[in-house]
Amino acid sequence: MDMPEWLKPGLVGAAAGATALAIVGFSWGGWLTEGSANKMASDMAQAEVVTALVPVCVQLSKMDPLASQTFLKLKEASSYQRRGILMEAGWATMPGSSEANRYVATACLEKLSDEF
Repeated sequence: MDMPEWLKPGLVGAAAGATALAIVGFSWGGWLTEGSANKMASDMAQAEVVTALVPVCVQLSKMDPLASQTFLKLKEASSYQRRGILMEAGWATMPGSSEANRYVATACLEKLSDEF
C-alpha cells in the first residue's frame, strides 16, 4: 500500500509529540508507573502504621519496671546503638508479635529522646 506524501510528516510529528508528551509527563507531570505507585502506597502505609504504634512503644516503656536502667543505657550508648537497646528492652515488640519492629524502635527513640 502506498502512503500519500502528505501523511509521512504527520506520522513523524505524531510520534515525536507522543515521545515528548511521555517525557514531560513522567519527568515534570507527576505521572507514575504502577510499580512506583505501589511502592509509594506501601511506604505511606508503613509510615502510618509506625506512627500509630509509637504510643504503644511509649506506653510499654512507662510500664517497664526496668525503665530507669534502660534509659541509663540509652543515655550512655552511642546513637547507632540506641535502637538495639530499645529493641532488646522489648518496647518495640508490639502485642501479638514475636519480633521487635526496627521502624517503630527508631520512631519511638525520637519520641522518648527527651526522657534520657
